[in-house]
Amino acid sequence: MVCPFDRAQALEQRQRDQAIAAQLAQPRPSGPSHTHCLDCDDPIPEKRQALGGMIRCVPCQTLFERTAR
Repeated sequence: MVCPFDRAQALEQRQRDQAIAAQLAQPRPSGPSHTHCLDCDDPIPEKRQALGGMIRCVPCQTLFERTAR
């Protein structure tokens, strides 16, 4: 007999794996990064710019992603 906790843990792991796979399947931005945020005009940190294709600072990108859901 399968323990309900084991089934719940397996379901949670499966959902987590699906969510990670969905995020990894999304296209990554490419090309040169902006030096200042498109929304608030604050400077984008150099480490973030090094990722390539960054157009927003972290707070603005977070807000953008939350409203896109």
